[in-house]
Amino acid sequence: MISTLEKEITFRFLKARKNDGFLNVISIFSFIGISLGVAVLIIVMSVMNGFRTELINKIVGFNSHITVQPYEQAININNVKKRSLELISKNLILSNSSEAIIIKEKSSKGVLLRGYLEDDFSKLELIDNKNFVGETKKLEKNFISIGKELSFSLDLEVGDNISIMSSSGVETIIGNLPKQKTFTVISIFDSGLADFDNNIIFLNLETLEEFSNLSKNDRNLEVYLKNPQKIENQKNIVQKIFPMDLVSSWADMNKSLFSALKVERNVMFIILSLIIIVAAFNIISGLTILVKNKTKDIAILKSIGVLNNSIIKIFFLIGVIIGTSATLFGILLGVTFSIYVESIREFISNTFDITLFPEEIYFLSTLPSEINLSSIFLISICSIFITILVSIFPAMKAAKLDPIKSLKYE
Repeated sequence: MISTLEKEITFRFLKARKNDGFLNVISIFSFIGISLGVAVLIIVMSVMNGFRTELINKIVGFNSHITVQPYEQAININNVKKRSLELISKNLILSNSSEAIIIKEKSSKGVLLRGYLEDDFSKLELIDNKNFVGETKKLEKNFISIGKELSFSLDLEVGDNISIMSSSGVETIIGNLPKQKTFTVISIFDSGLADFDNNIIFLNLETLEEFSNLSKNDRNLEVYLKNPQKIENQKNIVQKIFPMDLVSSWADMNKSLFSALKVERNVMFIILSLIIIVAAFNIISGLTILVKNKTKDIAILKSIGVLNNSIIKIFFLIGVIIGTSATLFGILLGVTFSIYVESIREFISNTFDITLFPEEIYFLSTLPSEINLSSIFLISICSIFITILVSIFPAMKAAKLDPIKSLKYE
């Protein structure tokens, strides 16, 4: 326990005096350094968490949560009616896909064709996007829906025609020739991810199968879940329902991407923690100088019967108070900055006419931020723990001072 005397002496040593000018500078820099280190860690972790969440939402909003693909035999559609699947799924949609080439004037571009039945197309979350332009249900024969980026790159609008060459051919007397067909753009979607918008085209499922020489047995089953975040358990349920088919989730399809994000986040945490460690060493310097300045005071305290343990507690408390208060201020600063990070980005961009977060690189138009309480708790614990460690040495040194020698040379 900490006695009243120990508390009073601790707060008296913390107060600034005229002859402690350099010591106060070190204490201030210790406080600022730890605060900035904690704040930067919280900001970086919040932005990375926000980026990961936004990326998941974009991917989940565009692709199916779980895809069931047939091996040798067609998917058993009767399994769709099973109770366990109905409990976890929101929509069950049949689809198929193939590759093709868009031909326009002197240019060409490879794309992925994704086919849906007319009624199923309107169930996609992508259609509910406010940036969706055109017909939401009319995905009939010879009509296609293209992405915003593709419409920009090929200068296409709703109602324009475009020629597409299939990767499958048709047998003629002169050999196998690729199929080519003209489609009308009926709608333009915006997924928020430039890579998807530039490379994927939606069209009628039956038209796709005819155009790409696919059969109904090749159709996939897309499962859209009520809770796509808890993917692993739900994937296992779907796998048990379709044991003879290949079952993959959105997490499987983007495993390398999210693994890289996780590694990057952990590395950033370790690197930025060095800021706190470096700042904490200022506490050692400050307390060591404080011990030198307070040699006479320590000697007097010992001479009147104050124990070594009390001396250790006093100087230990000084270091902990500086570190803890700096940590709390850093949390306040970091959380505030994280909340208004997008407004700050816009202000800097508009004021200095620079682009801090280019959409074409990061796929997102705004700087995302998600404050995670567990991350803040971990950062706080690490900061206070480092502060406790660096406060031990100066406190032990103060307790070892000989009061007789200290008073002799004063």
